[in-house]
Amino acid sequence: MVRDIRAVETEQHWAHFEQAWTALLTYRYLGKLTPILDAGVDRETMPLRHDMRNSTGGVMAAPLCIACPEPFWRDDECVPAPVVMSYEILDAARDVRQVEVVRDVIHLGRTMGFSRSRIVDADDPDRLIAVSSGTGVSLGEAPPSFGAVDNPPIPVIDSPSLPPLHQVFGANKDGDGLWRLPVLRPELSSPHAALHLGPINVVLEAVAVEQATRSAGSDALQIESWTVMMERPGVIGPFRATGEVLSDRSDRLPVQLTLHDEGRSDRVIATAVAVFRPVTDA
Repeated sequence: MVRDIRAVETEQHWAHFEQAWTALLTYRYLGKLTPILDAGVDRETMPLRHDMRNSTGGVMAAPLCIACPEPFWRDDECVPAPVVMSYEILDAARDVRQVEVVRDVIHLGRTMGFSRSRIVDADDPDRLIAVSSGTGVSLGEAPPSFGAVDNPPIPVIDSPSLPPLHQVFGANKDGDGLWRLPVLRPELSSPHAALHLGPINVVLEAVAVEQATRSAGSDALQIESWTVMMERPGVIGPFRATGEVLSDRSDRLPVQLTLHDEGRSDRVIATAVAVFRPVTDA
């Protein structure tokens, strides 16, 4: 059962957070380590595996969003929710095995938070992979006495045969030809009982790649720009994702994306814009 952390008694807040944090698939499956929240972690890092890359070996957008969620407003500080996440990918990172996040927290106010970051090669910090920025809201205060959670990553051995991320998160095309995430469940949910940024980004990118590939007539594409806006919480599901290429009259392909909560009057919960370029140097 998915339960909103804001509805639990104060003395149960951190026990509920630990349960939700360890149930959440996003960070554990991708191997993301979060300082302060995860016990024994002092660097914000994440591996880059085969299932986080496109057909030419370049990095995908959703894994970078998971490696570097914006804004950098931790759950020990408040009950955070992202509003805008924006990424510019400068390096396809084909030979990078692990990324590290270099944070710049601009402002954390009473209700709004702002940050920007650099995503670099963990083994060569001068190699810049992407830059990001974002803003979010505080849904409520977090009580004191937080303790870091023992939350080891799910052991995943890197291999070209790994299933695609959308499959791991339960996103598939249904009989009507449309992409959907299943109804909300703990492994897809934030502690405040809303669809987490991980599955949101994963399903939207799956649709973006499909649409761009169809338009270009090739899957040899690298995403260069990725911006997601979280308009409303997704609280029931299934969640339907759609997309369209806005123009094919330039060297780059822009794709517009929308995610609906079908169980909540089909309301829009997130929108995104992806920009791809053809890959000729793989």
